[in-house]
Amino acid sequence: MTTRRTSLPGVGTQYDFATEAGRHVSVVIHNDGRRFLGFYGLEDPDACVLSVPLTSEEATALAHLIDAAPTDAVRTDGIDLVTEHIPVSARSPYSGHLLGDTRARTRTGASIVAVLRRTGAHPSPGPDFRFATGDTLVAVGTREGVDALAEIIAGG
Repeated sequence: MTTRRTSLPGVGTQYDFATEAGRHVSVVIHNDGRRFLGFYGLEDPDACVLSVPLTSEEATALAHLIDAAPTDAVRTDGIDLVTEHIPVSARSPYSGHLLGDTRARTRTGASIVAVLRRTGAHPSPGPDFRFATGDTLVAVGTREGVDALAEIIAGG
């Protein structure tokens, strides 16, 4: 099985894969954080027969159900932690700016623990790390903190 990533300018990113049985499934992650799960017909693999919108929480719950090695939230001193990928879109006020400019941990309690870029992963970025359009931030924190960080990065 291969997964294909397609940038959708002005919209977000689409991830497509085909199952062993030949079914085409896609996930579209919009720049504003909305997600859609798409199912395609066997007769016409380009015709979406069903699209299901998912909230961030629903997408995380579905991923946990599907994952063969579940990655349940980490439990630390009674606090549930989550990990989420947050895209940096062209509309983000932080595209081209430094990680320190976000004041992410101070404002939300969530931490940006890595930045994924086409050229590779950047673990433990410091405050002087400059974000670029197309980066994906790997954030860890409470559900509320990570959601707040996603909203800040999106410009909300």
